[in-house]
Amino acid sequence: MKTAIYARVSTGKQDNENQLSQLREFASKQGWTIAHEHEYVDVITGSGKKERTQFDAMMLAASQKQFDLLLFWKLDRFSREGVRKTLVHLTRLEGWGVNWRSFMEPYFDSCGQFRDVVISIMATLAEQERINISERTKAGLKRTVREGTKLGRPVVVVDMRLVQKRRAKGESLRAIAKALKVSPALLVKRVHQQIGH
Repeated sequence: MKTAIYARVSTGKQDNENQLSQLREFASKQGWTIAHEHEYVDVITGSGKKERTQFDAMMLAASQKQFDLLLFWKLDRFSREGVRKTLVHLTRLEGWGVNWRSFMEPYFDSCGQFRDVVISIMATLAEQERINISERTKAGLKRTVREGTKLGRPVVVVDMRLVQKRRAKGESLRAIAKALKVSPALLVKRVHQQIGH
């Protein structure tokens, strides 16, 4: 059976490769074939509203019947877009003749006529978790600002008089940037700001 893998992984997490290797191993034990071009991996943060180019590519390949089965880690890795959209995605796959399997939720296969109800509950929980993560992040940022911490990159102070003196001696902006421990791009920007460009 031609199988595709879809994974939505978070940036900088060590378990991402473990997740993929376990999916590959599971498929292999079932005798399913996974072509390299049918591994779709989106690397994003927790928000379900981010663009998922690999998800879109996977759905397009499914509509073209390039594989028979889609294997994903867990429903909340497949979609956190809410009940309606999650069910729409799964229904589309089935309409195209593509079965799907959740590695961590094998009980979906034995839910019978109640499968859509169970999926709805799981999709609701996944969407709520996304909302909770977003709200915790916003609350944390507000608290940080209240405590006086400035967000964003620190302001880099460049002594432009010193830059002018060194340039007058014939030093390049790259050499001056290195000596002042700032990026050449920042220094060029500051020079252009000073001369009014």
